[in-house]
Amino acid sequence: MKLKCIGWLLLCCTALSWGQTADEVRQMMWGPGDKYQKATTFPEKWNNESAVILYKNEVYDYHKFGTNVTYTRSIRKRIKLLDAAAVKEFSEFSYSTKFYSNKAMGSFWRRGSNFIGVRIIKPDGKTLDIDADKEAKEVNNEKKLAIPNLEIGDIIDFYFYSVEPFKSVYDYTFEAVETPLGDVYPTVDLKITLRTENDFFVNFNTYNGAPDLKEIPTGKSNDRLYELTASDLAKNEFPRWFYPLNELPCYKFQVIFARSGKFERLSDGFLSEKESIIKKTVAKEDIFNYYNEKFYPEGDMGPINKFLKDKTFASEEEKIRAVYYFCRHEFFTRYFEGFAVNDANIMYPWGLYSNVIFFRNEVPFVNYFMQFLKRQEISFDIIIATPRYNGSIDDLLIQENVRKLIRVNTKTPVYLEYFNPYTGADQISYTIENSKAYVLEIVKGKRVTDASTVTLPSSTYKDNLSKIKTQVSLVDFNGYKVTRDAAYYGHLKESEQEDKLRFYDFVYEDYEKYGTPKLMELVRNNRQRTQYTKELESLILKMKEKQKENFEANVEGEYDVKVDDYAFSLKNTGRFGKDNPLEVNETFTINANYVKKAGDKYLLELGRFLTSQIEIDKKEIERKNNIYMGFPRSFENEIIFTIPEGYSVSGLDKLNKKVENETGGFTSTAEVQGNQLVIKTLKYYKNYYEPNGNWNKMIQFLDAAYQFTQEKVLLKKN
Repeated sequence: MKLKCIGWLLLCCTALSWGQTADEVRQMMWGPGDKYQKATTFPEKWNNESAVILYKNEVYDYHKFGTNVTYTRSIRKRIKLLDAAAVKEFSEFSYSTKFYSNKAMGSFWRRGSNFIGVRIIKPDGKTLDIDADKEAKEVNNEKKLAIPNLEIGDIIDFYFYSVEPFKSVYDYTFEAVETPLGDVYPTVDLKITLRTENDFFVNFNTYNGAPDLKEIPTGKSNDRLYELTASDLAKNEFPRWFYPLNELPCYKFQVIFARSGKFERLSDGFLSEKESIIKKTVAKEDIFNYYNEKFYPEGDMGPINKFLKDKTFASEEEKIRAVYYFCRHEFFTRYFEGFAVNDANIMYPWGLYSNVIFFRNEVPFVNYFMQFLKRQEISFDIIIATPRYNGSIDDLLIQENVRKLIRVNTKTPVYLEYFNPYTGADQISYTIENSKAYVLEIVKGKRVTDASTVTLPSSTYKDNLSKIKTQVSLVDFNGYKVTRDAAYYGHLKESEQEDKLRFYDFVYEDYEKYGTPKLMELVRNNRQRTQYTKELESLILKMKEKQKENFEANVEGEYDVKVDDYAFSLKNTGRFGKDNPLEVNETFTINANYVKKAGDKYLLELGRFLTSQIEIDKKEIERKNNIYMGFPRSFENEIIFTIPEGYSVSGLDKLNKKVENETGGFTSTAEVQGNQLVIKTLKYYKNYYEPNGNWNKMIQFLDAAYQFTQEKVLLKKN
């Protein structure tokens, strides 16, 4: 079981120093004040569950003294184990004993401590404490703690306690917490506590029926205590295609530290008017006020002006796309070769670049394009959106959940997002498309004047397409030689690009396209250039070998067989527009798993060349939750089998299927064309969202696709 550092209540205690001892922490958790030390019972309705959480307690504590800030967080759970699966789940813990703060100013302050406590309560009431310090073993920089002799009926009571000190003179935004209220097991009692003081601003709200956070009087004007309590919580289900924060009772919060009004304005979050007020909602006015100071036209237009010189374009849209892709290289991918040689300790590259400008996040990206569009006198707006898995923009609370992009108001609007190596100028992230967003309206290209709402564009299953052609021929009637050509469009190519492309695939493509000198061409010393070039070539060769190993393993996972003679080639990176596909070619051979001899005939499992399909098991058939898709999508497959001379195939009727409804579909056809058996399939998901009432309709085409992979063709002599 992997423990997460998330917090436990400091019962009646003030802020703790980082020097807390293990015995002191143990006393806080299990000392005389622990009213749950004898909790053993739960409602009879949960008798058939795998386990029941008798008590779950979390705390988040934020305190300061001078320039010192201490963040304490922990969790305690007391769980009754009711079956063998639960016993197995809790028979081992993995955790870190110490950590170093990423918030620290200077190496002296890079320190912190974690504490773990585990105790077993037997059905007869006997208590066994596990000595984690003595029993845990170091494995891959983690501690692994085995829990011996755990049995059905036992109660396991454990805590994980973390103290993190650091120096902060100005401001700091703590990591947000966004999680369902319930757990994977039903919970009898739950308590969540926050303790803060002056200079700590809290954004906190609950959703989907979760109880409110309540303030508990402390008697001290600077000390604030908040609690959320709940009981009789059913277990949470996390089925396939589900956004828990959209439906399950949940809570979200973030704490922001700011020492003065100046740093409050500079902080990275939506703050309340004063620390004593919990901010529960973010209104349109908050959006306007926050981003009005963040966004302004800024940047040297020299590189763009040089790029545009002597160029003509058929439309404003075409020019904007061209500038976007140029800037993606000029201010982003151009430095990836430098990152590679730096990480490999080949050389320190940064002194070779002149006027290094690298866009590290969305804000400088937006500001730069504001400057460009203002100079070009092209109308634009700034879009503020949040991914659909976080819920509606109406429930926005955490600033880091915001996605910022430019909408250029040309005849056909062009949306520009912060770069990754594959982003396009004509497609927004699938996480925010088809969602409600805010529009920050810009006057004269430089000032945010208002904020309104808009629904962002959608894509269709035809836009997001995987198209694969698989050519198959028998090898000695004992296996197959396979050639696979794949093309990916729209959102489906994004994950494939991340998986299949390495820096050398796109950096050198951009060098050639934009006439940029390669990094090694900037090294003036001939001897050093020769040495560094050799080392870089060696690095790339090793990366390609590892890349091939990974791709081969991926194919083996897809087909569930061992493959041999694997080769891969990249035909097109697909980095310049949603209609510009990523294209790859793979060749390999597989063994006799898909060929079975039956007398003088052969059973060919050609349906398996569709690769793995979703098999809906019995537990998934009954679904209570609605269905949330990343985006509509479709998968076209063509399987071409070369029939050996003197043979024919039969049993094609089982390969002809058609199931279609309003949620999607699966169709397949099979026919002999000359000496080839040509099989074509199409599987598609129509929508972003389906109510759970449509789940059975989805199962219909999912089952049809899975059944297709189980079908066989009979090969026999004429």
